[in-house]
Amino acid sequence: MIDRLVSTPRPEPSSVVPALAGAAVIALALPVFAVAGWPLAGWALAAVLWLGAQALGALLARLAPGGGNVAASGVRGIGMMFRAVAVMVVVIAVAASDAQLGVAAGLLYALAYTLELALSLVGYFGAPAR
Repeated sequence: MIDRLVSTPRPEPSSVVPALAGAAVIALALPVFAVAGWPLAGWALAAVLWLGAQALGALLARLAPGGGNVAASGVRGIGMMFRAVAVMVVVIAVAASDAQLGVAAGLLYALAYTLELALSLVGYFGAPAR
């Protein structure tokens, strides 16, 4: 059952709704940060990282995937991995100098990314198989 579920090709779902949901998490976290007294710079860092990662994702999505364009598929795959690594490097570097700031930014980004990933998976596996 699991093998059939994973091996059945499906069309690539739109990434707009998951990205907007993640952005909503970032936006709704601002008042939480303000009321809770958490560092607003941590919120700003997470927001900037989110926007940068989404911009890079949008740029990479313009590359046509598929067997006919192996180079573009490779660049897209490596670029998507680079997005996560770049965010991780920035958050770790910030956390090394200011732990509270780095943890706040990292947790907020992780929360937004988790929602985006969950909605993307629901969109993919909820679509009819080709």
